[in-house]
Amino acid sequence: MERILIIDHEKCTGCRLCELVCSVKHTRVSNPSKSRISVMKWDMEGFYLPMVCQHCQDAPCMAVCPKNAIYRDEELNRVMVDYDLCIGCRMCMTACPFGAMGFDAKGKKVFKCDLCDGDPYCVSFCDMKAIDYVEASSANLKRKREAGSRFSELMRKYAG
Repeated sequence: MERILIIDHEKCTGCRLCELVCSVKHTRVSNPSKSRISVMKWDMEGFYLPMVCQHCQDAPCMAVCPKNAIYRDEELNRVMVDYDLCIGCRMCMTACPFGAMGFDAKGKKVFKCDLCDGDPYCVSFCDMKAIDYVEASSANLKRKREAGSRFSELMRKYAG
């Protein structure tokens, strides 16, 4: 059965532990800028939203990649990057509506959530249980859309 990451922004305290464990897992360095997850913070409102790749079914990042370096891994139904093919053009970063792609300036390659091969560290280390990796269902997908909608509202509020 397909599994997805679900974010419960109401439980998130903005501690950013998810960012730290992700960066250590993937780069062996405790540096949030190297993390595949980022916590968007609106301190005045007390609103925190961990943002991560949504592994979209019709992924814009795949569509724009000129080298077909971005592909879907059918086993875990996740969007992945083939680093041997990636040329670091960052077109995928521009196309992602969630800002889920990062860029490693030293390695000159993009990076994104790979679901830690089916055992996401961000889930394991989130003390507040704001991040969960669950079987996809209509109820979970509805919660995912609601969080995205609230995020979109905040972005409009602060962009204008």
